[in-house]
Amino acid sequence: MQSIKEIYKIGYGPSSSHTIAPGRAATIFSSKNPDAKRFKVTLYGSLAATGIGHHTDKAILKELMPKEVQFVWKPDVFLETHSNGMEITAYDADGNEMDTWEVFSVGGGDLLDANGRLFENNVYPHQYLAEIMEYCKAEGKTFWEYVEDHEGPEIWEYLKGIWEVMKDSVRRGIDNEGILPGPIKLQRKASGQFMKASNSSGTIKSMGLLFSFALAVSEENAAGAKVVTGPTCGAAGVLPGVLFYLNRDENLSEQKILRGLATAALVGNIVKHNASISGAEVGCQGEIGTACAMASAAMAQIMGGTINQIEYAAEMGFEHNLGLTCDPVLGYVQIPCIERNAIAAGKAYECASYALFSDGGHKIPFDQVVKTMAETGNDIQVAYRETGIGGLAKSWEEFI
Repeated sequence: MQSIKEIYKIGYGPSSSHTIAPGRAATIFSSKNPDAKRFKVTLYGSLAATGIGHHTDKAILKELMPKEVQFVWKPDVFLETHSNGMEITAYDADGNEMDTWEVFSVGGGDLLDANGRLFENNVYPHQYLAEIMEYCKAEGKTFWEYVEDHEGPEIWEYLKGIWEVMKDSVRRGIDNEGILPGPIKLQRKASGQFMKASNSSGTIKSMGLLFSFALAVSEENAAGAKVVTGPTCGAAGVLPGVLFYLNRDENLSEQKILRGLATAALVGNIVKHNASISGAEVGCQGEIGTACAMASAAMAQIMGGTINQIEYAAEMGFEHNLGLTCDPVLGYVQIPCIERNAIAAGKAYECASYALFSDGGHKIPFDQVVKTMAETGNDIQVAYRETGIGGLAKSWEEFI
């Protein structure tokens, strides 16, 4: 499996698949063809269907300007390798083709071409959580120690930087108010939720604060601000929402938070390696479902859970998001995406709590849920996999 640095990427929203990855691809291709006078970018499948709402063209233009860029949108053409396909072609001053590159955005900002996954950095010898659990039990170690064993002690400095960006995105989102970009004219809610929760008490205060922190990051992502993929931009609010709440309201140390981040990334890595974190490939279960599992595992780790309890928390957080479709209204990462982050954060908190009250024993292992998610994603119709043509995206105007 890859380094967990490939799970946590710092970038600008609203979509790791539709903005971060295409932007990276444009940068790579442009650097290979510095003498090109113009470019043609053809977007296929889901990348084309929701590309405008996801700001795909803006992310690519940012990397290719001031050169002339022609966009060709083919939402009805799905290339065999992945539904998020793109082709970039470079031309000289006489209009002659200089170079062309077919590349795919495969989730979480990652890229794949005919030669395989780009920037692949495999550091882990295991690919299933069951194998890692066996190793940890034999060595008397927990998941975060397993990460340190294979990434080296320098991983903590990297995770510290990730945590700083996460905290900043929460704070910005709590302060910012107003309308999010786009024709939906969706009002931000994080600031209001935070104020109401702060003036409440008991359980409703706790849940209100947790919701507000997750909303804060998700709204910042929707506004195109800087966030951390966790494991994607569309699900970027779940993990920082839970961790920020634990750090602020449970007075937990930064060291414990960083260990939780390591454990969470390991869980996300397993899903990414054995299935998919791409909404265009498996639906929102691959994004929000994975984020919920990551946050559940992180909290169980932080609160002193055993290896079995942490695995149970992750399994539960994932299992109860199976079948979740990806149907963004007008292609914007706003409805239902933003609220889903808040609800998934609450669910992660509940799953971790449930697992911690148990002995960690349960019937269905995490690895089986990952396999089931991949199979379910394959069965989901294309209309419900980030194309913006089914579900809420199809019928939302009927209720206005």
